Amino acid sequence: MEISQELVDRVMRLVVSPDYRPSKPKQIAAALDLPPDEYRELRRTIKQLVLEGRLIYGSNHLVISTGAIGGPQDRIRGVFRMAAGGAFGFVRPGDSGDGAATDDLFIPPGKTGGALEGDLVEVKVRPGRRGENEGSVHQILERARRQFTGTFVFDGNKPAVYLDGTPHEDPVYIGDIQGLPLEANDKVFVEVVRFPGEAGKGGEAVLLERLGSNKNPNIDTLTIMRQYALPDHFAEDIIDEARQRADEFNGGAIPDDRVDFTDQLTLTIDPYDARDFDDAISLSRNEKGHWRLLIHIADVGYFVHPGGKIDEEARRRATSVYLPDRVIPMIPEIISNHLASLQPDQVRLAKTVEIEMTDAGVVVHSEVHNAVIRSDKRLHYGIVDQFLEDPQRYREPWGDAVCDMLADMHSLAMTLRQRRLKGGAITMDMPDVKLDLDRNGKVKGAHRTVNTESHQVIEEFMLAANQAVATWLDDQGYNFLHRIHPPPDRRKLRQLSMFIRDLGIGVDSVESRFEIQHVIDQVAQTPLEDAVNFAVLRSMSKAIYGPQTEGHYALDMEHYCHFTSPIRRYPDLTVHRLIDRLRKGEKTPDDSMGTLVNLGHHCSDQERNAAQAERELTELKLLHFMKKHIGQSMPAVITRVFSDGFLARCTKLPIDGYVGIDQLPNDQYRFERRGQMLVGFKAHQRYRLGDQLTVKITKVDLIGRQLFLHPEKNHSVGAGKPNERQSKSSKSKRQKHQPRGRSKKSKRGKRR
Repeated sequence: MEISQELVDRVMRLVVSPDYRPSKPKQIAAALDLPPDEYRELRRTIKQLVLEGRLIYGSNHLVISTGAIGGPQDRIRGVFRMAAGGAFGFVRPGDSGDGAATDDLFIPPGKTGGALEGDLVEVKVRPGRRGENEGSVHQILERARRQFTGTFVFDGNKPAVYLDGTPHEDPVYIGDIQGLPLEANDKVFVEVVRFPGEAGKGGEAVLLERLGSNKNPNIDTLTIMRQYALPDHFAEDIIDEARQRADEFNGGAIPDDRVDFTDQLTLTIDPYDARDFDDAISLSRNEKGHWRLLIHIADVGYFVHPGGKIDEEARRRATSVYLPDRVIPMIPEIISNHLASLQPDQVRLAKTVEIEMTDAGVVVHSEVHNAVIRSDKRLHYGIVDQFLEDPQRYREPWGDAVCDMLADMHSLAMTLRQRRLKGGAITMDMPDVKLDLDRNGKVKGAHRTVNTESHQVIEEFMLAANQAVATWLDDQGYNFLHRIHPPPDRRKLRQLSMFIRDLGIGVDSVESRFEIQHVIDQVAQTPLEDAVNFAVLRSMSKAIYGPQTEGHYALDMEHYCHFTSPIRRYPDLTVHRLIDRLRKGEKTPDDSMGTLVNLGHHCSDQERNAAQAERELTELKLLHFMKKHIGQSMPAVITRVFSDGFLARCTKLPIDGYVGIDQLPNDQYRFERRGQMLVGFKAHQRYRLGDQLTVKITKVDLIGRQLFLHPEKNHSVGAGKPNERQSKSSKSKRQKHQPRGRSKKSKRGKRR
């Protein structure tokens, strides 16, 4: 059937128009005002134009012009996201108008055009080598930020600054140091006037602040806060509004339209050093003999009014940030640590999710209440783990009611956990690094947190609440922010399968959640655990916020949102507000999909920024600590292998260090992809993923933020038997680290 030339002309005029943004065929049909019976004709027309090379399909089946007529219409605008320290990145195309989600466009190494995190860019789209489209940054339209931290140096006689957190190898120069007593390697805060390479010239900046000496560990936190644009404090008008909410609550009666759960035994279980308590649990049997699980969540929305100053600031921050030595809250502490904190023996307002379950963990009924509660006892994870090991020890001090409920909570939570795993959920424990600080805030050590059964109890109940709320709202067809975890890209799964096969652990494919979980279980508690878990994590898509009902891949949940932490996450607060309107019978807000898409992007970006800040500050403080121990030896395990060296993680202090091939015993080494190892030709020395060895700390680069290690002569093989099949040596794509003055910012020491 021939296509209509008239329709061809209309489509092409639309896609090359200045106002056109990449759209799906349905959006194009709406823009052309086509009747429903002509939609199939439109799809055939678009396919034919793709075959002719005049259109291409972008990510998520968006239609993009190749510029065959009407100028350079192969270009799209979007926000640049850095990866691998700026070596490559992704561009999120602009919203097409109706809120349709768009996949990010890959920008390969060498094509970023100097773009930095959050910059608005114009990108040329082209077919990639793997059949998917990729782009190159044609023009930086708007810089997301111009203020950066950096390291002050004298380049010859010129004062200059090497910027933190950017891929720029050249410094920016400062014309006037304002008479400040600056020394080499001091940390400073600058505003960039011209970035290196712009207009073919060197970079220029204005000095804003001297932060302090690079040798002073106490300056680390301030440096990271400036680098990631984290706020120091709340403005006075925001604090005033929080005080007003406190006066209103303290001076008034509890609203009588709330369900009273103050007679229910209620417990909180949090970290030992928690300052705010945003969830509590009650558990009992109902008249049917079913479990009656009550998950009480702090009703933050009662104190944070939509459109108010607190709300505007909370929306801007979007998340609390948990740094090693301080918390940067999303909302003022008057609310987060007092009014909305579910403290023991205090009457507090809550959103309570009531879930009725069978003994097998099957949900029979669920509903959400505006409630009032009173927490009976505050517990922390460590003491609950002790209780689970020896329940009788706590019978007398806590009483039978508390002990019985804790035992029931554990039993039900483990049932829910096993049910999730049996259904295909992935559970991968990636322990966080927690610093041990002295009274002055200096690092005296570090340890890895462990996801014990007490953590799992609370985790299962929070997952159940999030799923119940999302299911209820989805069933009624409301628009709200979901927590979305898309399925992994099949190409990444193939790469993961190849990596697993190379390790020779007896698994040929990881195409399904069950196969991925099988691999994770096989390497648990072995030297390969961190390396394999990290590889699995890299193969997964990133979880984001958005209005689409796309489910959560890792959790194997069709309906899922974040509801349980409104004190520290803005998306949770938006869900609470929707529930408020439903409970009050008010008209729900007419939030367009586009509005929610943009809010989801903002919250996802802020969450990512906070996680990077937390991770980088932890690493920086650990590097300062390691600098005091240069020359010392410690046990380590090889976690990643490259053609020019490997990463080894110290087992006593959880930090990665780089061992260059020039640090190994004198030999000629080849990289064996199969088996993930470096093998010497002469002495047959072998350094393999998972090997345990002893390393010596040789260098700490605080500017490049990297640890360098030297292996001792003897090391043991910890990864099991090597794969006997020989393979051709594989050349790593990673560039060799070449320290020279201020070296290129190698990211081998980063856990991304």
